[in-house]
Amino acid sequence: MFSRYVGRFAPSPTGPLHFGSLIAAVGSYLQARTQSGLWRVRIDDLDPPREEPGAAAHILRTLEVYGLHWDGDVMYQSRRVLVYKAALKDLISAGHAYYCSCTRKQIEAIARFGTYGPIYPGICRKRIAAGDRDRSLRVLTHDQPIGFFDEHRGYIIQKLESEVGDFIVYRADGNVAYHLAAVVDDAEQGITQVVRGADLLDSTPRQIYLQRLLRLPTPTYLHLPIAIHEPGQKLSKQTRARPISLTNPKPYLVAALKFLNHLPPAEVGASSLDELWSWAFGHWSPARIPYLREIKPTSPQL
Repeated sequence: MFSRYVGRFAPSPTGPLHFGSLIAAVGSYLQARTQSGLWRVRIDDLDPPREEPGAAAHILRTLEVYGLHWDGDVMYQSRRVLVYKAALKDLISAGHAYYCSCTRKQIEAIARFGTYGPIYPGICRKRIAAGDRDRSLRVLTHDQPIGFFDEHRGYIIQKLESEVGDFIVYRADGNVAYHLAAVVDDAEQGITQVVRGADLLDSTPRQIYLQRLLRLPTPTYLHLPIAIHEPGQKLSKQTRARPISLTNPKPYLVAALKFLNHLPPAEVGASSLDELWSWAFGHWSPARIPYLREIKPTSPQL
């Protein structure tokens, strides 16, 4: 049983923070602070080809400028590879995972496509792999429903085997997959609630399944609407989202609060950053967040 609320913000260092990232940071920070909880920061730097040199330091500096002060040391996933490999070893030894030599092209040629993309058809389930060289590692799934209550979206349920298929936890390029690293790190940091964008809502049942297999605690979840350029086009580095300002944070913070349906009065928006945060702490309510999966921001500077 958790004794204190612990939240987190876990950006990937692929570039400076943009408005979409700020929404996740603000929402998770307010949820933690209004419950007298802790707010952890983790740098998800497990994908070197996508990372930008200096981005991690720039992200931390941006959080400080915006008044988003974290608790404890920053966790870096790149320093925890041995911990992830131990978890992978546990999955293999318990018979929960197997090596797969299928390429994406091979899978797409024969797979049935579902709501979440191509469903892995289990080609390598019964094959005996000679080793892990140039092979990915997949988790063996089943169709017993995996359900959870999201504080914003309500009850979500998914049947992994028929809707997703056996999913990858270790990639053929030698990198640990996001789902495994996230659940191991959330447990290590004592996270009691994960507040993040709704683009990860459909991934949550996979993470809960891994938590059960690895005997890790399952936090509660709150998925926020994501900011988009156009329908289906999330704000990101890939879609050329603009970095938020390091010299003039208040308009961006006001815009993030507005996006979450917590628009402060004009006089508060024009006051100091501390007063703006004080207003936000006093008025934060997840019930006010728009019941939408994605929203196009209206602020011109974004």
